[in-house]
Amino acid sequence: MNRKKFIQTSGVGVGIALLSGIASSKPLFGKTNLANKLSPKIIKDNEGEVFNVLGDVQKHKLVGSDTNNQIVEWVDDVEPGVGIPPHVHTKEDEIFRVIKGEVEIWVGGKSTVLQPGDTAFAPKNVPHSWTVVGTEKAKMITSAFPAGIEKMFHELAELPPGPPDLDRVGQICGNYGINFIK
Repeated sequence: MNRKKFIQTSGVGVGIALLSGIASSKPLFGKTNLANKLSPKIIKDNEGEVFNVLGDVQKHKLVGSDTNNQIVEWVDDVEPGVGIPPHVHTKEDEIFRVIKGEVEIWVGGKSTVLQPGDTAFAPKNVPHSWTVVGTEKAKMITSAFPAGIEKMFHELAELPPGPPDLDRVGQICGNYGINFIK
């Protein structure tokens, strides 16, 4: 059999095998653990639990209980001038995707202004910070993995209104492996 004919017939065979595996919901390769099976979830733009975390208004879309603690994702809807000071995560990596506005991010010793469509990655143990710059609110999708940080945000959102007690904020964040850089 020539090579072209082999690829064509092999491709058809693999396609049929894949489709039959998908239709039967049985894995073709390896094993699955049905105890960890996740449920699909659709979250509309206006849906999610909203928290005001020291001026960072977050709408949580996916949390650890949705993803077997693999990832948490929220949308930041933030006024100009609001930001998070330099800090280090010891447990999770973060991804920041700007949807609207401008966000200045400092990560890996470099400061960059992110525009809509731009993305930044802040691995754990790497200092980073961000601030909304310009004159309009910013909308940013933030993902952290593994999940767990959302519990810290719940605690921070429960602090009394007004100027935050920075010692208490530092203590709460420290309990989750996040330390501020002075």
